[in-house]
Amino acid sequence: MKIKTKLRLGFGFLFIIVLSFGLIALFFLNELSDKSKVILKDNYKSLRYVASMRNIVDEHAFPLSPEVAQSFAKNLKDEGNNITESGEKDAFIKLESSFNQLQNANLSLQQKNIRDLRSALQKIEELNLKAIYAKNELANEAAGRANLYIMIAATLSFIILFTFIVNFPGFVANPLAEFSAAIRGISRKNYKQRLTFDNNDEFTELADAFNGMVVKLNEWENSNLSKLKSEKLRIEAIIAQMQDAIIGLNEKGEILFLNHLAAKLMNLDEEKIVGQNATELMKKNELLKRIIKPETEDKTLKIYADEKESYFLLENREIIIPNYDTPEGKTLFESSKSSGSVYVLKNITQFKELDEAKTNFIATVSHELKTPLSSIKMSLKLLNDERVGAMNEEQSQLLSHIKEDSDRLLKITSELLDLSQVETGNLKLTFAITKPEDIVNYAIDAVKFQADQKSIHLELNCDKNLPNVNADIQKTAWVLVNFLSNALRYSSEKSKVVIDVFQKDKFIQFSVQDFGKGIDEKYQKRLFERYFQVPTDGQNKSGSGLGLAISKDFIEAEDGKIWVISAIGEGSKFCFTLPVAG
Repeated sequence: MKIKTKLRLGFGFLFIIVLSFGLIALFFLNELSDKSKVILKDNYKSLRYVASMRNIVDEHAFPLSPEVAQSFAKNLKDEGNNITESGEKDAFIKLESSFNQLQNANLSLQQKNIRDLRSALQKIEELNLKAIYAKNELANEAAGRANLYIMIAATLSFIILFTFIVNFPGFVANPLAEFSAAIRGISRKNYKQRLTFDNNDEFTELADAFNGMVVKLNEWENSNLSKLKSEKLRIEAIIAQMQDAIIGLNEKGEILFLNHLAAKLMNLDEEKIVGQNATELMKKNELLKRIIKPETEDKTLKIYADEKESYFLLENREIIIPNYDTPEGKTLFESSKSSGSVYVLKNITQFKELDEAKTNFIATVSHELKTPLSSIKMSLKLLNDERVGAMNEEQSQLLSHIKEDSDRLLKITSELLDLSQVETGNLKLTFAITKPEDIVNYAIDAVKFQADQKSIHLELNCDKNLPNVNADIQKTAWVLVNFLSNALRYSSEKSKVVIDVFQKDKFIQFSVQDFGKGIDEKYQKRLFERYFQVPTDGQNKSGSGLGLAISKDFIEAEDGKIWVISAIGEGSKFCFTLPVAG
């Protein structure tokens, strides 16, 4: 029988038990309700009619007035229509006869008739009270019987359901538990176990498939053991012949392996130190200490190797081994454990030398270009002098274009020179105590002509009595000029650029905000990278991509921070901070 069929039958059986119990309870509750309704319907009304008639007899003298007599007659008629008990009809006839005689004003028999009337009322009352008592006893018997049958049904249902709950899940849970135990055994490479089920269901099919898998795994384990050993030797040979220095530590901090290059760099015997504690070796070997426990975040190490100063990039990788015997409630990743670390020293000397050569080349070329560019600018200035000769409009436009391009080239060469100074560590800053507003005013004066050409208003918001800053005035002003030039370049005519200067904690914050197109978020993180340029629509000439990178180097060299805030359609805001002077 399939598992799905068993589940359907089991839950169908539960449904029948619950439904049967509900029907039994409903039947007896309905019977009890009917008994209670009979008491109220048949007898309570008769008692009410009798009580009304007795009140009339007690409170009024016979013969009764027409209104009172009408009330008595109404109750009498209602009682006549509600005769339900044996003997109640005779008492009613006697009551009706006594009432009629009293109303006919037979004074000689008045007292006797009143006694008969009261006797009839009492008789009717007694009959209904006895009936109520008897029916109440019947209702109590019905209630007791209902309670007994419901309790018996509830007990049987509970026993059946409890037996079902205890036993029914087992046919699913027990095989799953066996499968779970078997799989854990497989993770411990126990390939001799087998599963057997005779239920002719899906578990039987799954057990057959599992047994087949175990057989294959056992065959694979036996056939691949020698292959694994050869692969281990091959990996060890690869590590030994790698061009990078490699050191491996186990979880106890012991040297697990190292190749020949690593042993040569640290002047160690690779055969003797394998298995030794790295902490003890670090006390005798400074380079090993710098590799395993570096004192700085700089991953570049300068080591004397190959008879020259060489540069190595340190990389550290933790060895993670999954724990396939995963505890309940945890994933395979969470139960994984560290089995050590691998340290790799990549030789980057060649790249370092190429980078230094590139920097020297840029510095040399930039320096050599400044002289002819200065000559070109001087020649352009002479050509613009009317004493040399007048030029037509087309010639003036050509000279204007040549001047713009030469200015741009001169700016690029200056930026390249600054960049080469930063890269070679020759950046020299001339610190001086100065007022923040002096730096801002210097920068505004430098771009005022450019702003006037586009009718852009430069709005300065500078807090009064700001504390001084200790900074390189020229280079800080150069950063502000760079910010302002970019803002003017990307601002529309007759707009404005806002410059804010204020104190924030122990820093002075400078910011330049334009209201142009803004910068896409995906480009903002790369703005301060060297040579990076934001794609434009061709309307604005882009620079060399070095201005913001050099600005970042200048500000960080002065212990400040630099950043940008921008959104498409809202413009851009470039900011930097400088620490307050002492």
